[in-house]
Amino acid sequence: MRSVRTGAIICMVLMGTAVCPLQANPVDIVEMEHDGFGAKGVITIWGGGHSGLSVYGGAYMFEKTGGAGEGELWPDGPIGGFCMDLAQWLGSSSLTYEVLKPEEGPRPTTFLGGPMGEDKADYLRELWGRFFDPSWVGGGSFTSEQNNQAEAFAAAVWEIIYEDLPASASAWDVSSDGSAGDLGFRATNLDSATANAWLHALDGTGPKANLRGLSNNCKQDFLVEVPEPATVALLGLGTLILFYRRRG
Repeated sequence: MRSVRTGAIICMVLMGTAVCPLQANPVDIVEMEHDGFGAKGVITIWGGGHSGLSVYGGAYMFEKTGGAGEGELWPDGPIGGFCMDLAQWLGSSSLTYEVLKPEEGPRPTTFLGGPMGEDKADYLRELWGRFFDPSWVGGGSFTSEQNNQAEAFAAAVWEIIYEDLPASASAWDVSSDGSAGDLGFRATNLDSATANAWLHALDGTGPKANLRGLSNNCKQDFLVEVPEPATVALLGLGTLILFYRRRG
């Protein structure tokens, strides 16, 4: 095994062919490969077993090449998501991910002592439904505001997953570790005021996104949104038009 640095991310790469089994006989899978980043910035984190580690906070981009079951909800092509698994490293090759409900992840559950559970998953659904900006995902360049907001959003996701549930949403604070022992999360070098404002707004009354976790036992898991049927149909229509243009 060797350690390589890509930007500010330290990736652990296993030399040779890695055997990394999924859960037994999954029926819902996505095959995809990391394909760069959307809006992002470098932040410093304490959480998931890391202390003062500089990482990319923001949108991760993948190229989907196949899937089965719920994995077919996403058309082949680009998928944007946010990391939900600080305890593992980013995969650097094409991998198979199991499609999970957010409350069942991140996997393996060893670090957290179990899956995140329904309450945290509902916070994530509302965070995404209220504040996720689709302009953060995709290629091209991004404004400093988009990068700052994507950083803050990533920190808010990690705050929800790795901190103990507070008595109320007003107690979330990405700049302070509020959990005992190895659990908890905090971050620096980001717009913590925006992250905290978003977290404090989560009162259960906001829109909730239809989310899934994409999980690989040996690499980082990612939080993604299920596309609306109309979006999938539009993407399919675009592919069909391109096909006929090429035949014409």
